[in-house]
Amino acid sequence: MFRTEGGERSPAIKLLFAILVGVALAIPIFVVWALVYDRQSQSQQATASITEGWGGPQAFAGPTLVIPYRTTARETVVQNGQSVTRSTEVVRELTLAPEAVELTTDIRPELRKRSIYQAVVYDAKASGRARFALPADLAQSGVDLAKANLGAAELRFALSDPRGLGANPRVIADGRPLRLQPGGGSGAAAGRGFFAWIDAASLSSKPIVVDFQFDFRGNAALSLAPQAGDTRWTVRSSWPHPSFAGDFLPVGRTIGSDGFQATYRVGNLALGRSLVSTSDIGTPSLVERIAPPSPIAARATTNATDAGSVQTAQISLIQPVDLYSQVDRATKYGFLFVAFTFLALLMFDIIGGVRVSSVEYLLMGAALVLFFVLLLALAEVIGFTPAYILAAAAIAGLNTAYSAAVLGSWRRAWFIGGLLVALYAVLYILLSLEAFSLLIGSLLLFAALAGVMYATRRIDWGASRAIAE
Repeated sequence: MFRTEGGERSPAIKLLFAILVGVALAIPIFVVWALVYDRQSQSQQATASITEGWGGPQAFAGPTLVIPYRTTARETVVQNGQSVTRSTEVVRELTLAPEAVELTTDIRPELRKRSIYQAVVYDAKASGRARFALPADLAQSGVDLAKANLGAAELRFALSDPRGLGANPRVIADGRPLRLQPGGGSGAAAGRGFFAWIDAASLSSKPIVVDFQFDFRGNAALSLAPQAGDTRWTVRSSWPHPSFAGDFLPVGRTIGSDGFQATYRVGNLALGRSLVSTSDIGTPSLVERIAPPSPIAARATTNATDAGSVQTAQISLIQPVDLYSQVDRATKYGFLFVAFTFLALLMFDIIGGVRVSSVEYLLMGAALVLFFVLLLALAEVIGFTPAYILAAAAIAGLNTAYSAAVLGSWRRAWFIGGLLVALYAVLYILLSLEAFSLLIGSLLLFAALAGVMYATRRIDWGASRAIAE
């Protein structure tokens, strides 16, 4: 049924062997994908090594004014089978966010390299002005101003990685410079950042204006956790490839080859929080719980629906091409390369009368898999696009020369070479147009299937055709 008297396989058996070889090649394709993942992990470790000691992705917040106050706490205990209510005087903290903050941040990026790896680090200069005032409805928060110790207030700034903090931050309140202390406050659970003691006695009669300026270092990403009633944040940098993420996006931005500028405007109604909050001493405040931003632009750093989350505006200094993600995506199309090439060989075998053995399928398929290894190795050294061109030219040339011997004709070999060049060109387009990759890939598969169905419409798949000597 499947062979002629001369032992020639039927078209169905030839198709089955081509499919089995293609399935076998799934193993090395998976190995290549794992290699890409491993190299990406090594790249991340190398990036961490480059930025070690410089400062991580930075998130900052503040200033906030924290005022200790006395209040009466009641607790109910059971004594001798009866409930007894006790009243004790305790000290708590009143956290006051500013009415308005105007903040400017200048980011000076630098691309650092080690061997074939590189990382983006930056120096940032933050300067601004904050205005604090007691709200008229303070009593509704359960705080008696007469029991507040305004003379022992603290002005707190939060920074996710204090290692990157510059040497001479300056804070001036109503024209008086303040002496700064490390940490998030004097409480037992002091967070990361710096603070200053301030005599806020004048706050009961007039607002306090705070001017501040500090430098800090970080890498890859920067975010701000706004707290004020009205936050205006202006960011400038010479980096031409910013990515804006987080919970808030800029109301205005300009991006060019010489850098970018972005302006944010956030109100406390958008934050969903009051300017006044109270807590026990030693309880980390919201600004002290800020987390470093993720340098991956597509991933939001916070989820506003999570309990206790800190909403941020994030800016990432991204690389325009992530070669590992590009190679990873290209590898996922490896099956298409094998399928289209084997399909062409099968058509020459069934229709053209040229016998192609399973070993020849396997060798040409191995060359197609080698393309992705070459792409990865070259991309780490010369960049993705030049590596893609060189690897595609090498594999297309190798398979063209080999198919000339297998198919017994350079004319047929040039068809195989042209097919591979077309496939590599289409793949590059798929990688460049991520939004339309599924559409283009689906149309390509449809066209290939239609062509095969048309070319094989008269073939008897169960019978074998004798090949002329």
